[in-house]
Amino acid sequence: MKPNLIAAAALAFLVAVPALAETSARQITVTGEGRVETVPDMATITLGVSHRAKEARTAMAQTSDSVTQIIERLGALGIAPRDVQTRQLTLNPVWSDPNGSADSSVRIAGFQASNTLYVRVRDLPSLGAVLEAVIEDGANEFNSLQFTVQEVDPLVEQARKLAVEDAMVKARQLAEAAGVTLGPVLTISEHGGGRPTPMAQMSMRDSGGGVPIAGGEISLNVNVSMVFAISGE
Repeated sequence: MKPNLIAAAALAFLVAVPALAETSARQITVTGEGRVETVPDMATITLGVSHRAKEARTAMAQTSDSVTQIIERLGALGIAPRDVQTRQLTLNPVWSDPNGSADSSVRIAGFQASNTLYVRVRDLPSLGAVLEAVIEDGANEFNSLQFTVQEVDPLVEQARKLAVEDAMVKARQLAEAAGVTLGPVLTISEHGGGRPTPMAQMSMRDSGGGVPIAGGEISLNVNVSMVFAISGE
């Protein structure tokens, strides 16, 4: 490149850098949060059956028999097959404890089989009766109970609108406090959110009996980041 062309390119770069810095500085960046609270209409439970026996086949057979009864009972209670899924199936040796024994060697004393089911209960008022029924049929492990909603998209849309409104209010306040004029939106992005989370609990017991369950409320949060231009000189 010729010396005069190099000098011209360098001069153009030096002029552009302050212009870019000034453009970047004349912006207002805010974050907005939108929260929607609602009563859940569905629950997901993770339950399991575990049996121990001296022989592996016995432990697995006992576990399988209980799980079969549980699945049949869930169907009788109106739980659709698509709402029941096997999440984990294990068979592990049970080792002897050498302490207190003349034989200090560790050996296999038996086997433990476990089968874990993930169940969606869409008829929430029946949840207590469902839990009581599966316990009667042999469920002896409960790993989680979560409340949610079947139709999440309308809540996400509402929370998203609230988040944008919150960000715009903040931007106007900042512009007014700084004595500048708020310009158009330059960029907008969403961060996380969209997953219901439990909130304060309230009593909700199935009138037909069963395990007492507190459903409470759930909240759904959406966060957005917005960048506004500053208008005028």
